Amino acid sequence: MSSTSEKQTQADIAVKEKPFSCGLCGSAFTINSHLTLHLRTHTGEKPYSCKVCNTSFSQNSSLERHIRIHTGEKPYSCGVCGKAFSQNSSLKFHMRTHTGEKPFSCDVCSSAFARKSHLKLHARTHTGQKPYSCEVCGSAFSMNSHLTSHMRTHTGEKPFSCETCSASFSENSTLKLHMQMHTGQKPYSCEVCGSTFSKNCYLKSHMRTHTGERPYSCEVCGAAFTMRCNLKTHLRSHTGEKPYSCTVCGSAFSKNSSLKLHMRTHTGEKPYSCEVCNTAFTQNTHLITHMRTHTGEKPYSCQVCNTAFSKNSSLKLHMRTHEERA
Repeated sequence: MSSTSEKQTQADIAVKEKPFSCGLCGSAFTINSHLTLHLRTHTGEKPYSCKVCNTSFSQNSSLERHIRIHTGEKPYSCGVCGKAFSQNSSLKFHMRTHTGEKPFSCDVCSSAFARKSHLKLHARTHTGQKPYSCEVCGSAFSMNSHLTSHMRTHTGEKPFSCETCSASFSENSTLKLHMQMHTGQKPYSCEVCGSTFSKNCYLKSHMRTHTGERPYSCEVCGAAFTMRCNLKTHLRSHTGEKPYSCTVCGSAFSKNSSLKLHMRTHTGEKPYSCEVCNTAFTQNTHLITHMRTHTGEKPYSCQVCNTAFSKNSSLKLHMRTHEERA
């Protein structure tokens, strides 16, 4: 049989296998009902409507899945942990958390993912693609959810509220971290000293106190820091930037914490009190120094004559007596 005849035979088989063709794009189907569904992608027809919220769908099966949002029905259960889902596809994805299966791999760096959508998002870290843009300021994002969160910086919307103290937040993740203030939950533990933290990033920073790692360096003077935010604050000592201003007197500060301390000179607030004599202070460090008047502790010693002091400033003054004699 000639090659031309073979191709014709294969084409005839294909037609027999998928005899229903779309007149618009040429897609072929084995069942006429599948062609009918496909045509709705061209016409936009959505004949199946939800009686609760009026959302419309092109397929009845899609409507049935949607209805479960309203009914709360979750007919698909995990045989390992019992967790239930409204869709079979969600169960399949969940099962990968038990099996560890990650069938979608990145062609660039070989990172693997359980979902194709996660791979698609990851690929943007290589391409730099940011398809979601803010119409207000032009900032671009790789994920639509990031754009949604960003828009709240313009609108001021804070849809996530704490049921304990009514504080509200623009992101659910921030609310979850806030809730740990009320519960006292600190799920991240240091394997070296046992210290616990509410955030994983706090634990990572803490670990550097054990390893001595200081990955953030100043390009001006070479000073190194354990946290990026500390480097950012340090750089202001070179630039002179003082972004935090007092609304009362206009004094400006390089740190927000310095502004908070300054505000107490206007409000008179002294939140740190001595349990022995009730003397109050604006700063915790001042309370610590004051407590030494009760305990007699003198942690600062002169290396020349061994005289001890409760304050480092007192030791510095004392050292001048040696310098003057010299």
